[in-house]
Amino acid sequence: MSALQAVMRRHSYPQVTADAPTHEQLHPFVEAAATIADHGSLKPWRLIELRGDDRVKLGKAFAKEGGSADKPLRASLLIAVVAIHRSKSKPEWEQEVVASGVAYMMSLLLDEAGWGVFWRTGDLTRNKRVAKVHKLAKNEKLMGWLYVGGKPAKSKSQSRPKITVSQHLSTP
Repeated sequence: MSALQAVMRRHSYPQVTADAPTHEQLHPFVEAAATIADHGSLKPWRLIELRGDDRVKLGKAFAKEGGSADKPLRASLLIAVVAIHRSKSKPEWEQEVVASGVAYMMSLLLDEAGWGVFWRTGDLTRNKRVAKVHKLAKNEKLMGWLYVGGKPAKSKSQSRPKITVSQHLSTP
């Protein structure tokens, strides 16, 4: 399958099965995601695996902030995507874009390997209690979580409507 075909068939799986890749199975995906364009080669990102009780702790933090304690339990594996502001000479937003690129690359790679993935974001990514669960440093920002699991046998295909390319691609 070509990269174009893989990207065109990818979609989010808001519900996944309890299956999840092992820590070791994630290694090649992380290595591949590290090839993302990175102005200055800062690698301004890191990923945090949340499994088992770590998801329960995250759920408790969600609940204390008005969210749902069950959300982090919707997948056996959550991968927190963290942007790290490593350099004052490079804009912080550029470093966040790299971390976001890693998240999307991971979602593509995992999907192509047969895993269901859903990228969750929201207000809780900027919450102090949630940051504490992830043990974030002062120069780090949580960009969201990749919920990873098996693709359900029956899944509502979330086919995307075709875009009008001219609305999104122009010349000067």
